[in-house]
Amino acid sequence: MKTIFLLISLSLGSLASAQAPKPMPKADVVEVPAIRDGLCVSNVFQSHMVLQRDKPLTIWGWATAGEEVTVSFAGQQASGKAGADRSWRVSLQAMPVNRTPQTMTISGRSDKVVLEDILIGDVWVLGGQSNMEFPIERVDDGELEIVSANFPQIRLLTLPQGKGFDSVASFERLHEWSDFFNTHFRKGDWEECSPKTVREFSAIGYVFGRRLHMATQVPIGLIDASIGGTTVETWTPEDVIRKVEGKETQDWLQEWANKIATYDAQADLKSRIERHNKNPKKKASGEPPPSDLRPGPIADRNRPGFCYASVIRPLTGLAVKGAVWHQGFNNCFNGTAGATMYYQVFGKMITAWRTAFDAPQMPFCILSLCTAGEPQTRENFLKPMFDAGSFIREAQYKTFLDFRASGDKHIGFASTFDLRKSWYHPQIKIPAGERAAKWALATQYGAFKPNEADEQWLPPVIKEAKTIDNTLQLTLSTPVTLKDDTEPEMTGFAICGEDRRFYPAQVKWHTEGQKTEKHILLLSSPFVTKPVHYRYAWARNPLANICTNRQVTLPAQRSDDWPMEETPAKELQRQDTERHLKEAEETLRTLQQPPAKAK
Repeated sequence: MKTIFLLISLSLGSLASAQAPKPMPKADVVEVPAIRDGLCVSNVFQSHMVLQRDKPLTIWGWATAGEEVTVSFAGQQASGKAGADRSWRVSLQAMPVNRTPQTMTISGRSDKVVLEDILIGDVWVLGGQSNMEFPIERVDDGELEIVSANFPQIRLLTLPQGKGFDSVASFERLHEWSDFFNTHFRKGDWEECSPKTVREFSAIGYVFGRRLHMATQVPIGLIDASIGGTTVETWTPEDVIRKVEGKETQDWLQEWANKIATYDAQADLKSRIERHNKNPKKKASGEPPPSDLRPGPIADRNRPGFCYASVIRPLTGLAVKGAVWHQGFNNCFNGTAGATMYYQVFGKMITAWRTAFDAPQMPFCILSLCTAGEPQTRENFLKPMFDAGSFIREAQYKTFLDFRASGDKHIGFASTFDLRKSWYHPQIKIPAGERAAKWALATQYGAFKPNEADEQWLPPVIKEAKTIDNTLQLTLSTPVTLKDDTEPEMTGFAICGEDRRFYPAQVKWHTEGQKTEKHILLLSSPFVTKPVHYRYAWARNPLANICTNRQVTLPAQRSDDWPMEETPAKELQRQDTERHLKEAEETLRTLQQPPAKAK
């Protein structure tokens, strides 16, 4: 019988490459195919991996049609027969946490596959786009995290981008080429966490897993399934999104169908050749003109359902603990319609992921859209409100509230807009990962006292808003305060009257006699005599500083439902100018008043 030690053979191959490096082509270089000849197992099962504790486990792979395959692990054996398509699948009973490395053996008629150094703990999936994908080596204080990353019981797996709708129930292990970064990235290997292996791993994901492991000592497996530049609809199964009844979603699907139907590969090639010939640098370098016919939008990674088919569907049936999601930037380019579509789709996506991992109540944490662009200030307060990013955050928060209202105790949420940077890849990732970990420790691990668990992570909710004279009174679910107590006042709210003209609000706590009620806020403005609506943190990079005593951020939200396009940016800029003039006039009136006579 031929025995395949995947750990040894791949390590020797890597060693040989290190001793005699050869330049790789600017393309994907595959070391292990998704499906090998003869007996093999899906590449999600490898040496150094973590298997999910306390859940039945499904192991799958391929062999000769009709071949009997036996999986042996941790004192259990399970057998299955390969079907006509060569696929086989077996189940193992649930097992408790085990920190001692164990060996799995997959035996066929004449071959055997041996996987070593397997731990049993919790497996978390990391989803989204580039701000989830963003590596720890590029974030603030990332180097400190890297040199401290000696956690042999944390295991890391970064998934490749896959093959779209042609993907199988496995993935390639390869050096994946990136045109954007002009380099290769190693994808598809389970690795023990160390300063060497963690460097290119998701910063948010690593910090999340590191905190869980530090608090629980449970082995943690982290699977980074994120892909930069992707949208919510590409991570949703095609058959699921087609059933969404919302007009905005159906219009978007029709737009994609039209793009696919009208694409002309020959015309695309002709256009690229013309651009090449007009580029003096390319002509001078002797680079030949393009000659390949591209597949076009049918293979676009943001085609609805594409990334789900590429990355999530191949994991169907894998037992995991939960998922953390951080995404939104690439859904910010279609205004109110795009944000409405996001809300229609996002909840369906979460449910579809839970179905894929065979866990209807799978823990799922939403990290809302991060900051980008010019910071909102007191001086420019209104113009930044014209930005689809706020509407995407609203869709994410409303999705969270919908699940909570349905009784779902395993949905999580944390804002990130207060981790402010102007770059659309804000490097303040460590606190974002810690916030997700705080949610998980409170809700999934029982790390805090039961009567204090929710306040560690649960965002404050505005339960009621009512107009009282010239103020808008908000009643919250919990007391709130300033994020930084050295700041002079609470900021972030804007209010308007029936004319829909927003102004920055003065925010004060409600007082009753000598008592200050910090769960009630009073919003007012000298320019709004009868406020009817509010918006909070309503900008891509908002000026907002309200949180709970546990530093849990008040989410971005609003009480109106007006489309973004009804108040263009130029109108908001004009309102800012008018506001400054009114404030100056008010200041002059105050200064011109005669001083009060002493009694």
